[in-house]
Amino acid sequence: MFRLNALTACRFSFAAPLFAAVLAFAVPSPARADAVSDFYKGKDIRMIISSTVGGGYDIYARLIAKHLSRHIPGNPNIVPQNMPGAGGIAGANHIFSVAPKDGTAIAAIQNTVPFEPFFENRAAQFDATRLNWLGTPTTETAMYLLWHASKIKTLRDAQTQTMITGAAGAASTPAFYGRLFNQIFNMKARLVTGYPGQNEILLALENGEVEAMSSPFWSSLKTARPTWYAEKKIHFLFQYGAKPHPELQGVPFAIDLLDNEDDRILLAAASAPLGLGRPFAAPPDIPADRLAALRDAMMATFKSPDFQADCEKQRLECSDMRTGQELERDIRRTYGSPGEIRKRLVAIQNAS
Repeated sequence: MFRLNALTACRFSFAAPLFAAVLAFAVPSPARADAVSDFYKGKDIRMIISSTVGGGYDIYARLIAKHLSRHIPGNPNIVPQNMPGAGGIAGANHIFSVAPKDGTAIAAIQNTVPFEPFFENRAAQFDATRLNWLGTPTTETAMYLLWHASKIKTLRDAQTQTMITGAAGAASTPAFYGRLFNQIFNMKARLVTGYPGQNEILLALENGEVEAMSSPFWSSLKTARPTWYAEKKIHFLFQYGAKPHPELQGVPFAIDLLDNEDDRILLAAASAPLGLGRPFAAPPDIPADRLAALRDAMMATFKSPDFQADCEKQRLECSDMRTGQELERDIRRTYGSPGEIRKRLVAIQNAS
């Protein structure tokens, strides 16, 4: 029989409390998970959607709301609420300053909105680096699109001949990217603004009013006009975003076409919103255990077979999910851009 001698017993009795304390930190405490479950049980989580009903962001948000509850401890009800205004800034301002900071409010935010303070938009009364980013079900890839009847076939053509590119307002995303590419690629696009949105620009392409678009998302285009690319009604000068899209084999990636390092940095910063995809955020200063639970629940939702099946039914891209930590990293990186790069981007944004 194994026996402890007096010295061994003494050592063991001294070490046992220390060993137990180490184990307490090494093994996840059920009490912490129970605390989150107890907090959320019977509660509602308001999901602020910073866009109008029926748009792409609204569709993604309501689909996620359908599945999210079962992945949060305590299974709270998810209550979507649209809060459009100022191009999505109203919702971001609300989630930052007004919404409760206890984990009962989250927001679906347009991917350009986190950078409105970067562009010195005074309406943006929030700090994007202090919001708690939860994740996105997908990222976006944009293209510079040309109608098949256009005389412009290559980037070289676009640098030597004028083309008419449709956009919304002078401060809209298509207008911003149109001015950006004119600058970094020395293109000669003439921007025609005033279209209410993408659908109207697509109709203008069909009607021959314009011949190009500077920033349609691939995910939206293949839903709105699923046959155009296959039927060669359109072609692309290049694609841009966080990385090339696997379905756009043979379409050049814009950043690879640039030799000037400052222009490459500029385009990387300008493309940052596309890497955020369809981002979700929570207010600053919410309890750490609830933030962790919300982040885990988002990723579990994105990976769940039921959610993926619904994405496929609605022809939504949900295959390039990213964590809240990854979104936070990219946002901080953009805000850390060199001063000269930031000045150039602000000037492009504010040009008309």
